Amino acid sequence: MTTQPAPTPAETPSIEFTGLIEQVQTFITEAISLDPQQAALRGGLSVLVLVGAMLLMWGLRLLFTTATERFAPPVEGAPRRRDQIGKWTLRIARVAIFVTAILVILRVWGFDFASLNEGPVGAILNHLWRIALIIVLSLAAIEISQLAIKHLFARVAARSKNFRRAAQVRTLAPVLAGVSTTTLIIVATMMTLSEVGVEIGPLLAGAGIIGLAIGFGAQTIVKDFLTGIFLIIEDAVSIGDVVMIADFGGVVEEMSIRTIKLRDFDGTLHIFPYSEAQVIHNRTKNFSFAVFSLQVAHTASVTEALDLMKSTGDTLRAEEAFAPFIESPIEVVGVDAVTDTGVMLKARIKTAPGKQWMIQREYLRRIKLAFDEAGIDVPTKTTVLVMPDQPPR
Repeated sequence: MTTQPAPTPAETPSIEFTGLIEQVQTFITEAISLDPQQAALRGGLSVLVLVGAMLLMWGLRLLFTTATERFAPPVEGAPRRRDQIGKWTLRIARVAIFVTAILVILRVWGFDFASLNEGPVGAILNHLWRIALIIVLSLAAIEISQLAIKHLFARVAARSKNFRRAAQVRTLAPVLAGVSTTTLIIVATMMTLSEVGVEIGPLLAGAGIIGLAIGFGAQTIVKDFLTGIFLIIEDAVSIGDVVMIADFGGVVEEMSIRTIKLRDFDGTLHIFPYSEAQVIHNRTKNFSFAVFSLQVAHTASVTEALDLMKSTGDTLRAEEAFAPFIESPIEVVGVDAVTDTGVMLKARIKTAPGKQWMIQREYLRRIKLAFDEAGIDVPTKTTVLVMPDQPPR
């Protein structure tokens, strides 16, 4: 009696996949050969499974929408909009529900999944299932952590009575959210590699050595990160401040892990790594000053001009529309310079942070009207045109 040799390990996967193809062919043949009554029954069950899957998807969407309306913080610049909760989690959950519904329908029509649990096919499916579960849980953890950080910091900022403290809290939120997201991505990647069969121990040791080498080569990135952390901790600058960096100025729109973004008056976005922001001129920290340098003619009465500057500032501070933004009476410094064109007079008004430009525009408008009414001349440049065929006078 002749015995068949046992299949080698290299032949085993091909045998398993051949059996899978045969099982699929058998399933199709049996499904086609069903009598009309059984086919109608199984078709009705399939429709019920699809309807149940659609209802489950709709319920999840309704749940996430309700959670967004109740718990998500509003989007900056658009108070009526809110950050959607579970955007990616909902998408992957829909895919998972759809795949599960297809598998249930196949089972209803007689496909035997028990045989797939053995051999390479079952092992691959088990690994894919675990990897999918890791991805879904990781995305859910990332979105929940970001929501929790944003919601917590938004509440702290709203309850803070100090404007600077609220701005600092809003600045820290995206930085911590970025660190949390990066950490969760690294953990999920390690778990996925472990499921694939990669040894994590040697990988971590190698990653430590590679990280050390990258650290030496990427000193600027490390410097950017550390500089940004200290800028936030020391409250040197926060989101919403008006600052100058090098020759560029604007409102701090965003502070990430390693960059600061300024939006200037014409809408241009300037992006600076923290390492390049060596000197930051913050024009809206704690308080500001509206500074006035006014020049009058040599023939004008300096005393009268200074009195008008003082009275105009006092009148502006007394009005209800501007009083909340002016923190102290106007300081008239006096004569700041005497030039060949006129006499320079200087003054300033202490204002709330960021309100100096509004006060400055209104004050300059009023002082111009006051000077015109009092007859105080402002020096103007005069150009004498000499014709080439005429002698100068």
